[in-house]
Amino acid sequence: MGTPSPQVMDVTTLLAVVNDLRGRVLPSRFEKAQQPDSQTLQLGFRTLQGMVWLELSWRADCPRLVQIPPPPRNGSGSTLAQQSQHSLRQLALVEMEQEGFERVVRFGFASRPGNPVQRHLVLELMGRHSNLLLLDERNRVIALGRQVRGHQSRVRPIGTGDDYVPPPPLQSSPPQKDEDFARWRKRLTLLPVPLAKALPQAYQGISPALARQLAADDPTATHSLLNTPVQEIDQRQWEQLHGRWQQWLHCLDEASFRLHISTATNSYRVWGATAVPLAASTQKEPPLSLTLGCYYSDQLQARELERQSEELRQQLLQARRREEELLLDQITKMQATDSAAELQQQADGLLCLPAPSRDQIDQAQKLYRRARKLRRAVPQLEERQRHHRQRLALIDGSEAFLEEVLSAGWDCPRQRLERLNELRLEAQELLTSQRRRGRRQGAPRPALQPQPLELRSPAGLTIQVGRNHRQNDWISLRHAKPGDLWFHAQECPGSHVVLKASTGLADEADLTLAADLAALFSRARGNRRVAVVMVPVEQLQRIVGAGPGTVRHRGGAVRWAEPERAEQQLQAGELLA
Repeated sequence: MGTPSPQVMDVTTLLAVVNDLRGRVLPSRFEKAQQPDSQTLQLGFRTLQGMVWLELSWRADCPRLVQIPPPPRNGSGSTLAQQSQHSLRQLALVEMEQEGFERVVRFGFASRPGNPVQRHLVLELMGRHSNLLLLDERNRVIALGRQVRGHQSRVRPIGTGDDYVPPPPLQSSPPQKDEDFARWRKRLTLLPVPLAKALPQAYQGISPALARQLAADDPTATHSLLNTPVQEIDQRQWEQLHGRWQQWLHCLDEASFRLHISTATNSYRVWGATAVPLAASTQKEPPLSLTLGCYYSDQLQARELERQSEELRQQLLQARRREEELLLDQITKMQATDSAAELQQQADGLLCLPAPSRDQIDQAQKLYRRARKLRRAVPQLEERQRHHRQRLALIDGSEAFLEEVLSAGWDCPRQRLERLNELRLEAQELLTSQRRRGRRQGAPRPALQPQPLELRSPAGLTIQVGRNHRQNDWISLRHAKPGDLWFHAQECPGSHVVLKASTGLADEADLTLAADLAALFSRARGNRRVAVVMVPVEQLQRIVGAGPGTVRHRGGAVRWAEPERAEQQLQAGELLA
């Protein structure tokens, strides 16, 4: 089952975010613009309390305006970011306007508060029609998120240099708090449609998420009521629905918002019984817009993690099938070499005749040549089989690392995405031939020092866990010192674990933890008990010609480990170095 889409930001959420940001960002000086992807712009503002970063996205599936934690420097060289940086330089954000139930926010920039506005930034959150536009003082478009050509929209084409035209006005009626119950009900029952369609058709600002929140608190009852035709809803249900309707309008009038995120339904709401005015909320709570930004960041990163992991899984599967086919072909050719002795005997028989003819001698010579050719092919076929088996072992290891990334619930989505990207690049490099790699990539990338997972043992010793092939190679063969102990799940692909016993005396608890980690970071993590090999690093030996992280060892002891113990400690955050 795929990761569900995050809840789309509707006008109620937009009102809550704008009200939250007005009190903390206005006025503030613009400092930085960057574009981490083609449909998102991040803006940094300097306030009296410090830097505040806003994220403006016009993605069709998830348009949003939120506050985010300080992001990494990424995308400052994009065209839109450079144009925004140049146009807004030395200006201050002095206005943030949102009218009625439109999902359009207009940011005004001036040289200082009280001066005329020199630039406008307009964010339109309208699903697949979402856009971002940078305007000059005469409302002409300087830059925009996406050009809208005439063949794409006959109603509102727009491009650089055009005069800005607002979106067409909403057709339905705006909700009004003073509208009486009878008129409100009559408006919703004009057409014989389910309640889920009647609400947005009759009133502005009604999103599917808001319709669910208005219908009922129980998900089962909500689904039933929304799919009920309006003529079949009884009086009691109408009265309950009207009561929640009035409560929603009261929250809008009073700007009383509080964010509540439901992990069970992967949704949130910003109004309701728990909502309080923003000015009266406790100072210990993080800002609503920042919490909402973290929600969207986690949801989108989880979806991206799922997408990239499935893509890598398919690449590994294709590589496995290709290597298995090549290996089977080499095995078939090796089996054919068994006929060399039979060919030799046939040739000997022809030459042993009392008076072999010229044709028989020529045929015997051909049989000798075929037999010699088959015998000469044996070492090459053995080497090719060894090569394909080593590549299959690399694929096994990459699949184990991928499974570990997806199961590492103790890591945040951003860290898991970074590791997945490292694993993807490594798999592409290791599974691509030298000739094709040189043709595709050109000059080799500079090698970066691996960053394995480092944990702290009960005695205070460092435990290193390799989470890809190069990290395994680095901690086991390059960075290990005499006295360190090496752990690996027996006869199972997975991570190398090195206990840095060269820096101190390791006790039994340290050995148990290292063995548990080796079991957890292997394909045997689902077993209750796993056999783990413990070997001094001095007894490790690199296998010549094999991929990185492939070693053989002499001797060693076998310990029985329980991966569940290590997982519980990681979930509790007890092992971070």
